[in-house]
Amino acid sequence: MTPWKNQLYFGDNLKILREEIPNEHVDLIYLDPPFNSNANYNVLFSEKTGEKSAAQIAVFTDTWQWSTDAESAYNDLALKAGRLSNLICALRSFLGTNDMMAYLCMMAVRLKELHRVLKETGSLYLHCDPTASHYLKLILDAIFDSRFYRNELVWKRTSSHNDAAQGLSRFGKNHDVILFYSKSDSPTWNQQFVPYDEDYIKSHYGQVEAGTGKRFTTSDLTAAKPGGDTSYPWHGVTPPNGRYWAYSQANMQKFETEGRLVYGPKGVPRLKNYLDDMQGVVLGSIWTDIPPINSQAQERLGYPTQKPEPLLERIIKGSSNEADIVLDPFCGCGTSISVAERLHRKWIGIDITHLAITLIRHRLQNAFKTTLAPYEIIGAPSDHAGAVALADTDRYQFQWWALGLVDAKPEDKKKGADKGIDGIIPFMDDSSGKVKKVIIQVKSGGVKRSDISTLKSDVEREKAQVGVFITLEHPTKPMTEEAATAGFYEPLYGKKIPKIQILTIEDLLGGKRIELPHYSPAESFKKAPAQKKGTVPEQGSLLS
Repeated sequence: MTPWKNQLYFGDNLKILREEIPNEHVDLIYLDPPFNSNANYNVLFSEKTGEKSAAQIAVFTDTWQWSTDAESAYNDLALKAGRLSNLICALRSFLGTNDMMAYLCMMAVRLKELHRVLKETGSLYLHCDPTASHYLKLILDAIFDSRFYRNELVWKRTSSHNDAAQGLSRFGKNHDVILFYSKSDSPTWNQQFVPYDEDYIKSHYGQVEAGTGKRFTTSDLTAAKPGGDTSYPWHGVTPPNGRYWAYSQANMQKFETEGRLVYGPKGVPRLKNYLDDMQGVVLGSIWTDIPPINSQAQERLGYPTQKPEPLLERIIKGSSNEADIVLDPFCGCGTSISVAERLHRKWIGIDITHLAITLIRHRLQNAFKTTLAPYEIIGAPSDHAGAVALADTDRYQFQWWALGLVDAKPEDKKKGADKGIDGIIPFMDDSSGKVKKVIIQVKSGGVKRSDISTLKSDVEREKAQVGVFITLEHPTKPMTEEAATAGFYEPLYGKKIPKIQILTIEDLLGGKRIELPHYSPAESFKKAPAQKKGTVPEQGSLLS
């Protein structure tokens, strides 16, 4: 049997689910799809026409539109008999062809496939917000059967916002919803507990054991019904009329030897129950103890929809065991994958952007280093022909993929006009602590000498030390000559390096890399904290 390798897929998760994932293959599914959390609720119900591909969602875009893709998904669902078909037709009659209906159609076809790949003992957790949770619950009832609805979990993700007091006539929006379904009536389940709160500890465990400092409470040692060796005097004391000892003489002696008996004024024993031995309170469906990732948290990677690791840890521990397979079809920056890796689960992640794939690759390497289990990236170009196909399909995805080959951070072009910079690599090459930079330009076709002249000008304008031109096509001779005229960057230590460098995609796939001085890299992507498998990260590193 071929050894298991974890899998990270690039592409549309619907296509990958249908073509790559077998029936009843995974044990746990967590998904956190785009759900219009930043959109005006009423806009979702406006009639729209549009031909943008709903599958090609930009990395931080949080919207779906009615389009040919949405219409195709609707037809796929409506033309099949059954509860889901009836529900989708009813929803369209009620909602019309708007963004909300597009979202529900696109989600329904995916949820149907996710149900197929889930094992009989498996569970699914769908993370959403109240904007669409009521519709999604109907769809899940139709696909999974309402008998296998387990919980609507409420996660308090933030404190109330000021939007509640700005003339909107509503309470503050401060929670997400996680819909929990199982595939059968016998899912994998590991009960989770949360610590007692301080008030409960003070009122119920107010006694402190001398010498150990352990908090404890005491419990009655008598019972209403006899059972075995329970009618005997203990240090001359017998239970009241009609009651018996709850334990045998052997167990009572064991408690005595362990120092766990406390005697009242009349010599009646009671049993010490230590706080340290208690599991805590059974976890309920309202989760207020996991704050969102704040701006100072070590695990924060700068991904807008990033969820805290303790949230995913709770879900993965509750509904899977070690070596089970966890699937996240909208894996974003890879929180579910990172937690699954730490908890010794196998995993499959899918995302439609190469930026997400690059973020996940860096996150896993930084967090686990030499302990990272083998994994493969599937769907990313591995040769020149694949790169050409990607560029022809989506030049932005090609650009993100090419930047990932050199570990460059994409430049945020939303901040202003495009300055001709696609990516940046920060670095330090001396002891001054000053961060220097390499600027990157990526071209998928039509390259010429003027492109290099422009890059030279951009390097000077941005006060960068090095400029790199990544091209799918081979550079012309005039381009290489123009690059040579830029001269060299001479660091304080080490050899001088070309100030303008041209690298082809074939060069990069063949292992060639940017020439940089001997340096300590400043992080292009925020570095995930190192983690030890099987352990809970320090509270301060994740929740502070």
